[in-house]
Amino acid sequence: MKQTVFTGAACAIVTPFSSDRKIDYKTLKKQVDFQIENGTDAIVVCGTTGESSVLSTREHRQVIKSVVKYVDKRVPVIAGTGSNSTESAVKRSYSAESVGADALLIVTPYYNKCSQTGLIEHYEFISERTDLPIIVYNVPSRTGVDIKPETYMELCKIRNIVATKEANGNISALMKTISLCGDELTIYCGNDDQTSAFMAMGAKGVISVLSNIMPEEMHKLATSVLLGKTKQSVATQVKLLDIANILFCDVNPIPVKYAMKQMGIDSGVYRLPLSDTSEANKRRIRDCLRKHSLIQ
Repeated sequence: MKQTVFTGAACAIVTPFSSDRKIDYKTLKKQVDFQIENGTDAIVVCGTTGESSVLSTREHRQVIKSVVKYVDKRVPVIAGTGSNSTESAVKRSYSAESVGADALLIVTPYYNKCSQTGLIEHYEFISERTDLPIIVYNVPSRTGVDIKPETYMELCKIRNIVATKEANGNISALMKTISLCGDELTIYCGNDDQTSAFMAMGAKGVISVLSNIMPEEMHKLATSVLLGKTKQSVATQVKLLDIANILFCDVNPIPVKYAMKQMGIDSGVYRLPLSDTSEANKRRIRDCLRKHSLIQ
């Protein structure tokens, strides 16, 4: 059985920007404190929710370095280092490893729409150039590429590919992947609204957007299954379903950043091409936050 990077709920943390769209490291530290104080099991930095695609190479390295240093081994820090260029992914992975990241989250190449063979060769090439454990990230709604169960079977043979963040929403494919890979591939749910279902089938946790505003609740939801309290986890999942969904009423991380601001966790603006959401969406988000007693 391969190394398990974490169990429970990891927060896919947002990257805060000041009004001039520069990275706000002071607020980033506050966000980390909020997560750790409320039970988050790991921090994922520079992922999709962290607007990694609009960070320069220097910024990407500095954000990871800052979080690693501030977390100081209290929980694992997982760095998003994926790219649609294999060479770029290698450089980002090497950089993250050099500043002390505990693991890598590497999304499938986007836009290129490579074949399943191309996926295997892409991950093999990266894995040979880092010693860190790699979590593959499958999110076809963003990338246009879906990792097939048979491809996972080949990927899990690679020594340091230890897990996947699965966000294709396909329960049947998940079952086949589990049957083909067994203990050689840890599954993490990539969709907040499916966490209980994935974990009931054997996933070890979730990489969560909702954890940005409800870290304690997501930690409890995930760990309940690990403790054999699946019914309790499902009840929590149903309770949180509306707020998990409202955070995707617009492109992630637009809604969650707005929600955080309403709660007094102001992570600032977005970087173009992302922009503010509609007034109708803002009302819906505020109503949902009130329902869950997160704002007055």
